Amino acid sequence: MIGATTNDAMALALRALAAALGNQRLADRFLSVSGIEPLDLRQRAGDPALLAALLRFLEAHEPDLVAIAEQLGAKPQDLVAARREIEQ
Repeated sequence: MIGATTNDAMALALRALAAALGNQRLADRFLSVSGIEPLDLRQRAGDPALLAALLRFLEAHEPDLVAIAEQLGAKPQDLVAARREIEQ
């Protein structure tokens, strides 16, 4: 992920969002913590601010970060780097 473009970071973040939403516990927690409604989530799925928020949410609980990274075939630090790239 080092040297990745913003497009690469966004693509990874979108995959992380899909993986997190595929896990009912994570999805419920993210919706609760973020205050976003499911309909809004669908409309804003490509929003860099939302994707960065999802990655920050995963970073806040390392076991979730590791689990999602493994599910994606990525390293946890790849997700962190993606968030940093998106937030630039």
